[in-house]
Amino acid sequence: MKSLVDHLSQYAAYHRDPRNIASHFIGIPLIVVAVAVLLSRPEWAVGSLRLSPAVLVALFSAWFYLRLELALGVLMTVLMGLSVWAGHVLAAQSTLVWLSSGIGMFVVGWVIQFVGHYYEGRKPAFVDDVSGLIVGPLFVVAELAFWLGLRQGLKQEIEERSGPVVRRDIKPGEA
Repeated sequence: MKSLVDHLSQYAAYHRDPRNIASHFIGIPLIVVAVAVLLSRPEWAVGSLRLSPAVLVALFSAWFYLRLELALGVLMTVLMGLSVWAGHVLAAQSTLVWLSSGIGMFVVGWVIQFVGHYYEGRKPAFVDDVSGLIVGPLFVVAELAFWLGLRQGLKQEIEERSGPVVRRDIKPGEA
């Protein structure tokens, strides 16, 4: 099994331009919530629990993140839980509200992602490895931690493998 550093380094290799990373801070949360919205129907009552495809995907995701690392895994599990909660709130609305909000967020999120990859000059990571779809949200949380000055050891390990964050339109020595 790949380690946390393996996954994040592989994903980071496709995301070294700060404008692309910034686009992911908006695009990925929109996509995650959109998927939770769209997968929140149908919903089944199992005893006192409410299950939906969104809950099942979130449980699988939580398992994936927790296997990589406990601290980030717990944080990702909480964030996935909040996304599923938002998804269930929107899924409880009319079909028009449910579908338009889910599809709208999904499309806008992907447009923002592709704008970021235009600046990067590289295709999205998931094109070469579908695991990029589950690593993307973790990458955003890790990048936020780095921005806040946290997890600098992890950041250093990733940059040793994938290189530093640098604007693609600025040549070395110009900045």
